[in-house]
Amino acid sequence: MEAVCGILVFLIAVGVYVACSLYLLRNPLIIHRRKRLEFYCRHISHRGGSGEKIESTIEACTHAVDVGTEMLEMDCHLTLDGYVVISHDENLLRQSGNDQTISSLKFQDLPLYKDKLEVTFNAKHYSSGKDRRFALLEDVFQKFPNMPIVLEIKENNDLLIKKVSFLVQKYGRDGITVWASEKSDIMVKCQKENPHMPYMFTMRRGLLLLLLFYTGLLPFVPLGESLLLFYLPRIINRTYIPEEAILKKRFVVYLLEKLTMRKSLFEHLIKRGLQVQLFVCNEESDMAAAFSIGATGVMTDYPTLLSNYIAKHPPPPPPTVY
Repeated sequence: MEAVCGILVFLIAVGVYVACSLYLLRNPLIIHRRKRLEFYCRHISHRGGSGEKIESTIEACTHAVDVGTEMLEMDCHLTLDGYVVISHDENLLRQSGNDQTISSLKFQDLPLYKDKLEVTFNAKHYSSGKDRRFALLEDVFQKFPNMPIVLEIKENNDLLIKKVSFLVQKYGRDGITVWASEKSDIMVKCQKENPHMPYMFTMRRGLLLLLLFYTGLLPFVPLGESLLLFYLPRIINRTYIPEEAILKKRFVVYLLEKLTMRKSLFEHLIKRGLQVQLFVCNEESDMAAAFSIGATGVMTDYPTLLSNYIAKHPPPPPPTVY
């Protein structure tokens, strides 16, 4: 009899937990305060729009802004003489043909980009442009003072983080510049250096997010992050050819899509004031898929294409809290 009562109590407790979790998943503001960001971006240009101009150049960013982008995404590194440079790679071989690192060269000695550069997320397609110079982060901040920017820190470099934070504060951009990094140890340093900047989920925190979601604990847990940036899995092995062998397996990509592209997860995050951006969408069908699954924003290498898509298929207006 005691065993039966114990099982009954356990089942009731589980039922109450599940009911509370589901209710709070749909109504998170009962226990959480909504984040209020200074931006709401549907249109994000990856590497400044690397499909239409040479990636990460001033020309690329200018073009993206001119055709209607609402946010720029870029990466930065530190030169030998201490300048913060916009570049996806630390090693310059892919971009310039020179097998040297940015950190080993002074800014004035950096080579030019190649005449034509393959678009990483659109295999066998190339971009070109008049501007082939590596850009300084400070020049980007000066030219686009009000443009939100996702700024990825790839190197665990304390001086780089300090200089980026200094420039953000110098130009009063704390609320519209997002700390980005896949690595949690780097993100901890970024947050410590400038806790006023919004920041994205790292890889480790993203995995924890999924664990919390599938165990039902997510509605009860506070979140410091403001952005969730993630691959749209359907692009893998189609427009994007990954280097990782495991991502070349069709079943792995299928499983990744089923586990991560959860509309109820995205809706929960959005209700809490976070933004969900899926990348890198370089075809209209992928843009449509990203918005349909609940993304607040889409990141692309082709800002003109995305602007045209949004003009033809306007998404819902942003929440009034923004």
